[in-house]
Amino acid sequence: MREPDDPEVTPRLATRFLRLALRRAARGTGSQVAFYTRRTAMQPVPDLDAILGPLPWALVGGLALRAYLPERATLDVDILIHERDAPAAQKALLGAGYRFVGALSIGGFTVQRNDEALLDVLTRSDPWLDEALRNPSRDPAGFPVLGRPFLILIKLQAGRTQDLADIQRLLAFTPPAERQMVREVVERYDPGLLEDLDALITLADLEFGSSHYDDFHPR
Repeated sequence: MREPDDPEVTPRLATRFLRLALRRAARGTGSQVAFYTRRTAMQPVPDLDAILGPLPWALVGGLALRAYLPERATLDVDILIHERDAPAAQKALLGAGYRFVGALSIGGFTVQRNDEALLDVLTRSDPWLDEALRNPSRDPAGFPVLGRPFLILIKLQAGRTQDLADIQRLLAFTPPAERQMVREVVERYDPGLLEDLDALITLADLEFGSSHYDDFHPR
């Protein structure tokens, strides 16, 4: 999951970063709500269903955001699979013309085909993963995307500056009931990150205001 000029931030450093942001945050500095209603799928994603067959997968990283927010440019395609499926996935991708680029330090591997964008195949074995992969959201092109609560969870766990910014915008346009679902997921699977989540909720409301739900989710 590569982002240009994006240094690594550990979860504890992320907490200090968020405290600094809270001290400096100003009200009403976010983009217009209308901007966040846009949905596009301009960046290409390979037909991974045809390659991976029955193996469940979902977009994560920058491209996953386009299921919920305007598309954000990214340098590669990130997908998530269960680690037990890694050997079969790698075999299928190599059989489809991809070449192995290298292993990922966070678990998984990178492949590339011709001059296409790098494909990062992230692998995890979290207890929630099977259910999340069976019930993905969909982006405008119809590709599976990790559901918002779990996407926020793994971005919190990554703790990079870009991930924190992504979470803030994901939370800004999340109705209270779904925010509660996000909080329950974080509390169940990584409760040490609740302080960071609460800080990001506060930042989202400071930046975008607390009256945007009806605008973004009209009845």
